[in-house]
Amino acid sequence: MSLMTAAPAHIPVLVKEAIEALAVQPGGRYIDCTIGTGGHTAAILDKSSPGGQLLGIDADPEAIKVAQTRLEAYGDSALLVNANFADLEAICFKYDFFPVHGILLDLGLSSLQLNGNGRGFSFQHDAPLDMRFSPSQEITAADIVNTYSEAEVARLIYTYGEERQSRRIARHIVQQRPIKTTFQLAQTIQQATGGRHGKIHPATKTFQALRIAVNHELEHLETALKQAIDLLGFEGRLVVISYHSLEDRIVKQFMRRESSADKARLRLINKRVITPSEEEVQLNPRSRSAKLRAAERIINQREQYVMAREYTFSWEIDAGGWRRPGLLEKLRRAFVAP
Repeated sequence: MSLMTAAPAHIPVLVKEAIEALAVQPGGRYIDCTIGTGGHTAAILDKSSPGGQLLGIDADPEAIKVAQTRLEAYGDSALLVNANFADLEAICFKYDFFPVHGILLDLGLSSLQLNGNGRGFSFQHDAPLDMRFSPSQEITAADIVNTYSEAEVARLIYTYGEERQSRRIARHIVQQRPIKTTFQLAQTIQQATGGRHGKIHPATKTFQALRIAVNHELEHLETALKQAIDLLGFEGRLVVISYHSLEDRIVKQFMRRESSADKARLRLINKRVITPSEEEVQLNPRSRSAKLRAAERIINQREQYVMAREYTFSWEIDAGGWRRPGLLEKLRRAFVAP
């Protein structure tokens, strides 16, 4: 069975809303920082045709293989790179892919990872406790579960899973060591919490916490957001789809901070978070917790001054890749003596 045949169908979340927030245009250049199986990527390439270019990034080598097959028809319009988006700036410099018109980060797991790929992302399938996006990473979920102190396990579960019963769960985990599989861990958590109550499985928050810790997801998100601003052309768009409060809080605070005061470099596109419609949630239950936030790159007073100085000494400037080359021309005329 081929990888493409074995890969489960993945339904991308908030596709229409993401394309609108990115303001995708023909001939534009875009970055999909989490291509997964290529759902958002294909939509961007379709909308940016003819002439559009896309740089796709994913830490999961399996996702890259699936996306390469799915996006083969787009030819050279799509460049796919197996890397972590925490290295966004270095990747763009390496492939000379900047400035860009838009950057998308969809922070959810793909069905490829959730539906029994043998790496232990979900307690719905029995698998080794791995949870690494990339096999090149050193620390696995099993390492945390079986070697970290009880206090450290409790801290991780509480901090990254927002689990109120973190201490009780950590105590049971330490008592049941070694724990090698997802089913073993889920059963241990159920015993610690007294079984299932309500719709949410008692292991959900702990699994989330372990995955975040293994992959340094929150730290990498903060790093990527900071780099994204410098890669956007003026009026370029930054769009982020998050799935839990920790991610959304980071994105929300970052965009608010960068869109306030005289040194603002972003303008908020949607002051209120965008969520899936009832129809989308019915078709794709995994979308129910998704939140989309978007912002647009602007020029602040300091950057106008720096640009004016550069233009004084360099009249011929390549505007290729900028969304509004006319804006650059206005700046030239405003600051360069005739």
